[in-house]
Amino acid sequence: MYPNPDSCHEFYKCTNGTLTLETCGNGLLYNEATALAGSAANHCSYNWQTECGERFSDDTPISSPGCEYQFGIFPSGKGCFASYTKCANGVPSEVYCQLGLAYDHRIHTCNWPDLLMEYAGCDPGAALGDFRCPSNEELSPLARRFFPFPRFPVAKDPQLYIICVDGVPRLNTCTAGSVFDAASLGCVEEL
Repeated sequence: MYPNPDSCHEFYKCTNGTLTLETCGNGLLYNEATALAGSAANHCSYNWQTECGERFSDDTPISSPGCEYQFGIFPSGKGCFASYTKCANGVPSEVYCQLGLAYDHRIHTCNWPDLLMEYAGCDPGAALGDFRCPSNEELSPLARRFFPFPRFPVAKDPQLYIICVDGVPRLNTCTAGSVFDAASLGCVEEL
């Protein structure tokens, strides 16, 4: 693959000695750095991932129901959501964040809700049953060993635990085959 020096929307592709001019879909641009690995579709990357330099680019959206562009990643709505909309060929699909995370439109991926409190109005404590991180003085001697990032079990799921970061809770998961041990406040292999 080779960039078209006149257009960020197109690139040249050589396959078995045949040269073709390829066009990226709406919302995509040709990014030489991600063309072979990391592209969104047909060797093209999302418009926000691509620096065109002097190459021409038209960023006019072609919208369809649920999709601002034919290809892209978009928030599920205004506010704090644990999912986002991914559009491919103008067809939207809902993609869920990993458990404990929320979508951050600024970086086009999921992030910790405590980092989205001001930006998206996330309330990490409410998402965890109104969990409140205790002060250092309120911690047990065992939990105090982990200060400033104390850990707490989640009663209904032994694979989950809460870690407090700057006084705000984050939900974490033990790796497959392990559970959170309240006696050690760490993940241990499940027997």
